[in-house]
Parts: sequence; structure tokens; C-alpha cells
Amino acid sequence: MTDLNKEIGAYTKNLNKASKDPNINRAITRAVKSYRETVSSTMDRYPHTEKLAEEVREIKAYSMQHNKALMEQAMEAIERNHGKAFFAKDKDEVFRILDEIVGTGKVIVKGKSMLGEELKLRHGLEKAGNEVWETDLGEFILQLKDDRPMHILSPAIHVPREQVAEIFTDFFKKEVPPDIAQEVGVVREFLREKYFTADIGISGANVVAADTGQVVIIENEGNVRLCTGAPPVHIVIVGIEKLVPSFLEAMMTAEVTWRYAQYGAPSYVNIISGPSKTGDIEKVTTYGAHGPKEFYVIFVDNGRSKMMAEEHFSQASHCLRCGGCMYECPVFQVTAGHYGKTYLSGIGSVWTAFVEGGADDAAPMLYTCLRCGRCVERCPMQIDVPSMVGELRSRVVSS
Repeated sequence: MTDLNKEIGAYTKNLNKASKDPNINRAITRAVKSYRETVSSTMDRYPHTEKLAEEVREIKAYSMQHNKALMEQAMEAIERNHGKAFFAKDKDEVFRILDEIVGTGKVIVKGKSMLGEELKLRHGLEKAGNEVWETDLGEFILQLKDDRPMHILSPAIHVPREQVAEIFTDFFKKEVPPDIAQEVGVVREFLREKYFTADIGISGANVVAADTGQVVIIENEGNVRLCTGAPPVHIVIVGIEKLVPSFLEAMMTAEVTWRYAQYGAPSYVNIISGPSKTGDIEKVTTYGAHGPKEFYVIFVDNGRSKMMAEEHFSQASHCLRCGGCMYECPVFQVTAGHYGKTYLSGIGSVWTAFVEGGADDAAPMLYTCLRCGRCVERCPMQIDVPSMVGELRSRVVSS
């Protein structure tokens, strides 16, 4: 308990420091205002979304109860589509599989993925001797800043444009003004060449349809489309909780996700079934046309099956990663992602307890949560975070 007290003390000190950071205050204030205004107008425009969310709650509940069968079905479908499917019990198994596929000395372009953060994916691939580039704008900023995400959808939410200009000026060795359009422009120019010279593209996934093996990825920047379409090899690393029974249900889940993530309609919805192919010569299907020649999907457990098996906590695995709860969290609003580790805020404390070491490891976050319930009001899945936090606190005390 002494070590736990020290950890909570250090964590609290960091939170207090973050709450006084002018960059965080400036950036989060702007972001919360924008999020609330956009979601409000979006829901007015698409009023069916709330009803659709109710249906998706039922889909997710069924999917967690039948997860093992859905994963087996999805893996068979991926193999049938000329991809390769793997199951990884934990982080070590993920990297054993990646070592076989990737090896060393490769150039890799990577899309944003919270599972990737959980696994410390970029760092592990770099340690193996590969050159890895984050292609999401926010993740790219954090790669240069040597920092971690402070929001699951907007990882660099705590970095205002003025600080971005300083980071880019230093990296690109030329003056980059604090103008967002120009900041985006220099990254576009730099990464363009990386997409077409990379050996491998890696992505996560928002949802996977078990019946067809199709992977659905929502995005706005277009970087994921390039990561998954330009290199000769595409690897998807996805948590087992992202499985749903059918393609139709996958699209329903995707629509609710992007709507609560602040988007009326995302710029891109990528639906990927396997390696590129053509049948244009004599109707003979040949794999490896303009896109990737090889397609791999790694389904990752890493504590998720344990979460699903516990009745009190299974609902945490329903999380769509829309990020809306964080904008409503009073603590997150003043500290950003300092309220958390890989996973942030109240729901993040539950995830931390299952995928990053146990209730004791999540204790500082658990005792930061106000249990006010504002996250539940915003959540499309109506996940009862306050109740789960209370149960985990009891486990910490009794351990």
C-alpha cells in the first residue's frame, strides 16, 4: 500500500501541474466548445442516431457473449478472402507474430490505433530495427514531441497551433508559422513520399464483420487509405471486442461511432476484405494488383476476454472509442490525458485495470473519477462507468 500511496501522490502532483498548463487550458477549451457545437448540430440533422445507438447496444451485448465464435468465423472468412488471420493472447504474442511478418530493416507507415498505443507498437517495431512513421497528424506531432496521446481520437488535443509551429520549425529546419493550414501542408508534403516507398502499412480497425471478414476503418485525413492501399503489405491489429456478427451490423456500429465522434459524415470509410485483386484478364482472379499483395489481421486479447467474462465489467468492452465522454468529464477538461495512462478518464480506468496490469495499476485513475455520471449521459452505449469505478475501488481497498 505504501508504493500505491507514492504512486497516487506522484499522479496527483502531475494532475495539479497539468491543470495549470496554459497550453492544455487553451487547447481543451477550444476543443470542448467545438465538439459540443458540432455534435449538437449533427444530432439535429440526423435525429435517427439515438435510436440507432440503442440497436448497436444490443449488437455489442450479443457480440461480447459470442465473441469466441465470432472470432473463429471472422478468421475463416479472412483466410477465405486470401488474407492471413492470427490470434494473439497478449503483447508478447503480437510481437512474435509481427517478427515473422515484418522482420527488421523495413519502412513502416502506421495509422492511429489505441491498441497500438496499448502495445507500444511503434516503439517495439523501432526496437526491432524498423523505421516507423505515424501518419495521423496528431500522432505525427506526438512522435516528434516524444509524447503520448491525450485523447483517443484527437491525440494532440493538448498541443495548440503555436506549439505545433515550434515543433515543426525545429524538425523541418524551416520556419513554419502557427497557421493550421500551413502546418498541415508541411506534414502532407513530408509523408507523401513515405506512403509510396514504405514496405508495410499498419492500421487498426473500428469494427470487423465476422460473416465476411471485412474490416471497417473510419477516418477523415486520408492517411489510413494511403497506409492500407499503397504499401505491398497491410497488417491490421485489432482488439477482439471490435467483432460484430454481420457486415450490416458493422456499418450500423460505424455510423453511431462517427456520429458521436463529432462527424455527420466522415471523409472516408475504408472497407477492406483482403489483398488487392483483379479478374480483368480472362476472368482469372489474380492477387496483388494496384494495392497490397499481402493482408494480415491480428486479433488481440490482452485482457479483453477477462473483461468480457465478468458480468459487472463486460459493458466496458462495448466502448466504441468515440471519445465523447472525455469532453464531458470535468477532470479531463482541466488536465487532458494526464488523467490516465494509455486509456483515459473514467472508462479508461476500467480498461487500464484489465489490459494494463490490474486494479492497483488503475488506482490513481479510479480515485480521480468524480463518479458524476456526465460520461454516461454522453455515451452512445450508456456504459455505467461510475458503477464499475466503485466496484474496482472496493477491490483495491480489499487487496
